[in-house]
Amino acid sequence: MAVVYEKTKLLTDKPLHYCPGCTHGIIHRLVAEAIDELGVQEKTIGIAPVGCAVFAYDYFNCDMMEAAHGRAPAVATGCKRVNPNNVVFTYQGDGDLASIGAAEITHAATRGENITVIFVNNAIYGMTGGQMAPTTLPGQVTTTSPYGRDPKLCGYPIRVSEMLATLDGPAYIARVSVHDVKHIMEAKKAIKKAFEMQIAGKGFSMVEVLSACPTNWGMTPQEALKWLEENMIPQYPLGVKKEVE
Repeated sequence: MAVVYEKTKLLTDKPLHYCPGCTHGIIHRLVAEAIDELGVQEKTIGIAPVGCAVFAYDYFNCDMMEAAHGRAPAVATGCKRVNPNNVVFTYQGDGDLASIGAAEITHAATRGENITVIFVNNAIYGMTGGQMAPTTLPGQVTTTSPYGRDPKLCGYPIRVSEMLATLDGPAYIARVSVHDVKHIMEAKKAIKKAFEMQIAGKGFSMVEVLSACPTNWGMTPQEALKWLEENMIPQYPLGVKKEVE
């Protein structure tokens, strides 16, 4: 019998703690598949800070470290500089990376640190109660913007990928989505490409993944995927933002 789908070795048997419809699980699978296919499991180190993915060390079958909120790029920089042969990645949410960790990610990128960043953007603070994040859309209702985000009061959402793509240090920056099968396959290619850039010594790479948060958005899983497609993608256009040869 032909095997069409099987569990990757890079994921443990620990049940995921994520809410129903959350797409963190899909993203975990894509990261794990990329590492597995590249054959670098034994020298891979993952860094997970505070946020919904705080327990990522339970799910990835490779060396994992936990960092303070927003500081994963600094920890990853240390890991990579101490042993340049390691493959080092961070797994960060938007509240972590784009808010308290904004300086960390910007300076890691401009230095061209040879690490890979998986940036999960669900436009909200997920773990701490659904507050407005730097990536929250104009008009989007959250627990701290009950009438919708007002750009005149709170500013506009930060397009992190476009911002970092203006720097000289990054080698590869792309934005993808996991709201349907076609885009999941494209996300897999981008994530694998980011790891390949690191292995080739090209420098800093980041893949921003648009992700659904049904619980804090107050939607069903199906509604959340449709909302992502119809609202987040126009605000955060998909595609490769920077790639060096």
